[in-house]
Formats: sequence, structure tokens, C-alpha cells
Amino acid sequence: MAEIRRFPLSPALQRAMTLLSDRPSDPQVSRGYLDLLDGAGEVVAQQNTGAIQKLWASSFGSMFYDNAQALARRLLEAWQHPIDWLEVPAGGVALDVGCGPGSITASLAQAVGPDGLALGIDVSEPMLARAVRVQAGSQAGFLRADAQRLPLREKTVDAVVSIAVLQLIPDPSAALGEMARVLKPGGRIALMVPTAGSASRLWQLLPKAGARVFDDDEIADTLEREGFTSVRVKNFGTIQWVRAKRD
Repeated sequence: MAEIRRFPLSPALQRAMTLLSDRPSDPQVSRGYLDLLDGAGEVVAQQNTGAIQKLWASSFGSMFYDNAQALARRLLEAWQHPIDWLEVPAGGVALDVGCGPGSITASLAQAVGPDGLALGIDVSEPMLARAVRVQAGSQAGFLRADAQRLPLREKTVDAVVSIAVLQLIPDPSAALGEMARVLKPGGRIALMVPTAGSASRLWQLLPKAGARVFDDDEIADTLEREGFTSVRVKNFGTIQWVRAKRD
């Protein structure tokens, strides 16, 4: 009988395991991230399969996105990381939903300090492979999981950030509900989405290629329904930031 090779959990993933609502008996970490979708034995929520998702699910797509995001952060105010505003406590837990290549997760890891934990969650294996290769560390760990069914227990996270991801998810309201569920009272959330304002309803009628846009009040209204307070919206052309606090 062939010997089963078991891979050790990194310090970050060891701590992540303690936050899971359903801890796997045999954690799949051979690729450097904890894969909670591979052989999960459960129904995985619907995923978009448009052209954009296919691009991000490729090795080229992960490299292109990483480089394009880095350039945008240098040139555009709208793409600046909201780390300072999140006020992540030292030693706290920060969550990056739709982490992609992990640059934001790495910034969160610096913010939480040596006793904290920053977790990046994504469904794209190439994105996570790049994140692990470049950004993983003792305070930064990555999970392959569904944003519409976050694997964490309730009220385990001090801050949540999600940049340019909600438009790629079939049920963004479900994802926002999950972010609200895992966020501690008093915790903060920062979201960036594409918006077309009043033209968004017309946009919804066009071929989506796996993505959508939101109207000016859509995300803010959803957060308020989920119990968030101090909801603030700021538009930069077709990009919108929404920030709020958990009641």
C-alpha cells in the first residue's frame, strides 16, 4: 500500500484551523493553501463561469491581475488599500475576501503584527498559488473557499476587505451576508466595486461575460440591511468604495 504523504500546516494555517466552522480531519495543504473545496463532500454554491472568471483562473490571468493591480495602486487614488481606515487591532484577525494574488492580504498581515492573522480567501487555484509563492508567511495564510459560504465561525474577524470581487460572484448579497456573519461587533468592512450609477439597470441587460456592475446605493443598502452602521460611499468615476462598521 502506498504511503500517504501528509503536509504540515504553516503557523498561519494552524491558527486558521481554529477559526473554521467545520474543521477538516485531513487538511488539504499540499499547494501551500488550505483547500476547502477540493473533495469537500458538500454542495458548493454557484460560481460564475464567464470569460473574466476563465481569465482569472489561468496562470496568465493571475500574473496579469497582480501586475495591473500594482500599477493601479501607484497611479490611481481609487485603488489605494484601505488598511489604515480598517483600524485592525494588533494581534487581530483580518480577512481578504477574493484575495487574488494576495498583495492586500500581505498588507493586512503587516497591520495585525506578529501576533495577528491575515487570511486571504479565493476560489482561483492559480491566484492562490501565486499568493502563496509571493505573500504567505507566519501571519498570512490562504484558503480556497467560496465567498458565498465563508468557512469561518461567527464573529471571528476584526476587519474585512474585498476589492473588485463582488461583481464576479453570482450572489453578492449572500457574500455580504457572510462577511457580516463572521465580522465581530465593532469591526470594519471596506469594499470596492464597479458602478454605473443610474445606468446600471441598462448595463444588467447587456452580455455580462461573468461580471456585473452595481447602482450607487445597492451595496450600501445591503450593508444596512445586514446591520452595519456608519455606511459611507465614495465614487471615483466608475469605481465605488463602501465602508461601514458592524453594529
